Amino acid sequence: MDLFSHKQEEHRFRSSPLADRVRPKDFGDYLGQDQIIGPGTVLRKAIEKDEVPSMILWGPPGTGKTTLAHLIAQKTHAHFVHFSAVHNGVKEVREIIKEAEEQQKFYQKRTILFVDEIHRFDKRQQDAFLSSVENGTIILIGATTENPSFEINAALLSRCRVFVLMALTSDHIETILKHALKNEKKGLGNLSVSISDELITFLAQAANGDVRTALNALELAVQSSEASANGQVCVDEETIKQALQRTHLVYDRAGEEHYNIISALHKSMRGSDANAALYWLGRMLEAGEDPLYIARRLVRFASEDIGLADPQALVQTIASYQAAHFLGMPECNVCLAQSVLYLAKAPKSNALYTAYMAVQKDIQETPTEPVPLHLRNAPTNLMKNLGYSKGYKYTPDFENTNDAKQEYLPPSLKNRKYFS
Repeated sequence: MDLFSHKQEEHRFRSSPLADRVRPKDFGDYLGQDQIIGPGTVLRKAIEKDEVPSMILWGPPGTGKTTLAHLIAQKTHAHFVHFSAVHNGVKEVREIIKEAEEQQKFYQKRTILFVDEIHRFDKRQQDAFLSSVENGTIILIGATTENPSFEINAALLSRCRVFVLMALTSDHIETILKHALKNEKKGLGNLSVSISDELITFLAQAANGDVRTALNALELAVQSSEASANGQVCVDEETIKQALQRTHLVYDRAGEEHYNIISALHKSMRGSDANAALYWLGRMLEAGEDPLYIARRLVRFASEDIGLADPQALVQTIASYQAAHFLGMPECNVCLAQSVLYLAKAPKSNALYTAYMAVQKDIQETPTEPVPLHLRNAPTNLMKNLGYSKGYKYTPDFENTNDAKQEYLPPSLKNRKYFS
């Protein structure tokens, strides 16, 4: 590297975000993922032996997926290529594979291809990796915030190990923030920043497990704070709150978190926990979920989990659906909240649901029998001559309805009980 290139690289590093500058360079500084990368784990041993398998790193934003990929690159002797599925396509993948073949042929060097946000490639595009992963031309490391079961091609997934990264604890984030404040070479240590321990704890907790969010907010807060006469930069609570500006919640209307939270809402209502149900409703609405989607699920719940134990539950949910349709957000939030609380507190019975499931099972597993003749309508003489409606007992003609007892089910299902 010449002098000009060195200065250019130094400028790029200095202008890069704090989260990028303080990225750990060693496993000892990599916090929060001991379950997959701690001493003695399968992945740690594979990295130390330079026998890294193709893998998918799955976890929430800011949990260290990219950092782990860079650590693997540093600890192995492979040629490392960083690729973004957001900015590149299959054409670039083919070029990288061609280069990897040359690395293998001329230098006996393997290539690690790190694909950030691999879920941005659709399942057809992911086929471009298959043969190269299969024959060992590349070692694929894909990073994703989405559930691989839904977003990764099944053939590719079968060739990769999946490692799950967890959201960092506030203690981990607090440690990383304090390190960034002290680090003079890469962090903010040369700026003489004054910030209380309580405020660092607040920032660590508000980051919601995302260390990148915490570091970026800290850097913005420091940059926005005026230095005093003695050169000290004092960061206060209001500046931190403004720097955080949480304008979204971790929620994807088309992804796994969508299903996780609606499941939590459903199960909280089923368990009659009104407080938890109200919380999960709020999580969905405040994240921008379609209120009509929630209202439809409440209608379903009213019959599935309450049914005839409280028939008014269905009335209540239909009314909340109409209110949500009429008002929209944010005005309909309390209407849906009323419905959720009613359902959570209502008596529960799944007898209606299990009855229909039993009917469904019988329909699928027993022959499709014709309607018994006595139950058929007979609007023509031909039908009457064929026995349609013959023997049918018209219940209102009987003073005691028990005297009109007759079979209404097909012969093979005679006396079958679905609901009692």
